[in-house]
Amino acid sequence: MEIGILSTSGGKQLATLTVDPNSTLKELKTQIHRLKSFLYPDRQEFRLEPRGKGLDENKSVQALGLKDQSKLYLKDLGPQIAWKTVFLVEYAGPLFVYAWIYTRPWLFYGEDAASQPTSQIVHIAAVCWISHYAKRILETLFVHRFSHATMPVRNLFRNCAYYWIFAAYVAYHVNHPLYTAPCQMQSYIALGFWTVCELGNFSIHWALRNLRPPGSKERRIPQPTKDSLTLLFKLVSCPNYSYEVGGWVAFTVMTQCLPAGLFAFAGFYQMAVWALGKHRAYKKDFKDYPRGRKAIIPFVL
Repeated sequence: MEIGILSTSGGKQLATLTVDPNSTLKELKTQIHRLKSFLYPDRQEFRLEPRGKGLDENKSVQALGLKDQSKLYLKDLGPQIAWKTVFLVEYAGPLFVYAWIYTRPWLFYGEDAASQPTSQIVHIAAVCWISHYAKRILETLFVHRFSHATMPVRNLFRNCAYYWIFAAYVAYHVNHPLYTAPCQMQSYIALGFWTVCELGNFSIHWALRNLRPPGSKERRIPQPTKDSLTLLFKLVSCPNYSYEVGGWVAFTVMTQCLPAGLFAFAGFYQMAVWALGKHRAYKKDFKDYPRGRKAIIPFVL
């Protein structure tokens, strides 16, 4: 059977493919790549309508109800970059930016800055910040399994700007010679909460890794494991985001720094959007999905 491939932009005919009804869209992408070498498979997205939803590349032509002389629309997603590379660049930036400002105050505050007395909380905050992003880098290398191989390279600049600029903004204020730390009791309690959140975030990432077999895109309902820090799965769909937000709230309380609070709020907003989307997808895909779970904040959101 023949399938016409049209561009989502203007409906221009790109190709006519001769396919088997059992062929998957992934196989069609390979055929397109042979015809147009710049359109490598990760750069392609098939749709049934020009403005429709992207189709699962593992679906067969027959399963989609396509017949001889049917049409498929192809969106060029633009140049792609591997998600692992994206994460490494995103996370390495704030680690080195913060460490740079922390270790070289004279470059940012003047020659006398290095001789000024520094609060113990300043050093603790630096350890927390650098440890957090070192953890993220190690998780990217050894823990995460990515369901999508790539993302548009143009998004890399936006994502890096968010992480790198906020890192400089927070570091500049926390390491400033005029910075005044809160009382030690407040900071130490917040540090304890931060530590729990970091451990909890790692526990959730490890549980999610083991939920999906290697090389598979199989989806299952996340459940708590023997690790007590994963019990949050009973209350929310995305406890990794819950712990992440909790960690940044704790960092804000520990440092009592407004830029840190703005970073926590911005992160919460974005993670709430992601969590709500994943929560809706879980409920749609799994009819037996636990009804009592929220998306990111237990009992609330």
